[in-house]
Amino acid sequence: MTERSLAPRTYAMEQLERLRILLVEDDEGDAFLVRELLTEAGAPFELTVATSLREARGLLVGVECVLLDLGLPDAEGIDGLRTLLAVAGGAAVCVLTGRSDEHLGVQAVAEGAQDYLVKGQVDGVLLIRSLRYAVERKRALENARRLREAELREAESARLERGLLPKPLKRDDFGLAVEPFYRSGRAMGLLGGDFYDVVQIGDDRLHVIVGDVCGHGVDEAALGVELRVAWRALVLAGVPDEQVLSSLEQVLMSERRAREVFATVASAVIDLPANRATVRVAGHPPPVVLSGGRAAPVAVRTGIVLGVRPTPTPATELEFDGDDWSMLMYTDGLIEGRTGAGNERLDVSGLCKLLDEPDARDLPLRALPQWLVSRADEDNGGPLTDDVAMLLISRGGGR
Repeated sequence: MTERSLAPRTYAMEQLERLRILLVEDDEGDAFLVRELLTEAGAPFELTVATSLREARGLLVGVECVLLDLGLPDAEGIDGLRTLLAVAGGAAVCVLTGRSDEHLGVQAVAEGAQDYLVKGQVDGVLLIRSLRYAVERKRALENARRLREAELREAESARLERGLLPKPLKRDDFGLAVEPFYRSGRAMGLLGGDFYDVVQIGDDRLHVIVGDVCGHGVDEAALGVELRVAWRALVLAGVPDEQVLSSLEQVLMSERRAREVFATVASAVIDLPANRATVRVAGHPPPVVLSGGRAAPVAVRTGIVLGVRPTPTPATELEFDGDDWSMLMYTDGLIEGRTGAGNERLDVSGLCKLLDEPDARDLPLRALPQWLVSRADEDNGGPLTDDVAMLLISRGGGR
């Protein structure tokens, strides 16, 4: 007869996780038998016995599996199972039934138990295997539930964030085309600290803004939304143009979570009949104008960022050449990416070079913002890490 070594089985048992079991059983003989069966299996376990549901409630902490007798003095049958399931938390629940009550075991699984065992029909190995399988099934169910909850929260967050992106308040017959673009640098986020908005006032004036709250988290995203909504309210309320940004700064300073939080903005009021714009820039990159076949930054008078030292933002008057032009307003996330192996950044000059490339000139205007980001990603050697917001405002042919 060939002798077989017990070493592999011993090694496997040593690798098993110690199973913490709560037996809810009022019959001392049955409780003794369960302990003997578990000991017979040779697997590591910790067994605690409760003789009633009332006692079991206080022993559930740290328990991985509950073995429940369906005949208890304070809870009989399926009602007892329902009571236990309501307080079991992450513990798996297996029920013990008699031979004549096996139908209750099937009903118990339908109610939420992980398994059922018939007294007198299990040995130690089957018992410990059933309990371990029940624990793993419970863990799988809990993981699936958490994953589903995370997916639902993510979907809800995405719906909320999409709803917070503005819809330009502008009539189609205004004579200007507006192409917005937005991409958050926040992982799994749709909304960052950058913001933009477009509001038409009367028949001939278009107000636009692009801004950037320092930081990349949800707090900055929320503050960016607050600033955008405040800006729109100020414009619609008829606040004089020269007072809008100072009023916006007051909102920033009252709503920010820390004194070091600041924002940069570039705003413009476009007067279509006069073919001109009044531009105000507070610590922000200058707009770029496409006209006459070339791209060039606006020579703006730059004010300081909002939230550091309240100071009026100077205005720059911009005269457009002809009736075919575009003005690109953007946040610094677009121009801060690298352009090679060194530390050289795209910057405003690099952005103008991209806009002057033949591929950019051949693109429809509505596709230009996405193309710019794709090229910036490519030159950076990977996706830009900062938020990117853009507004491309065009008249006539746009170039």
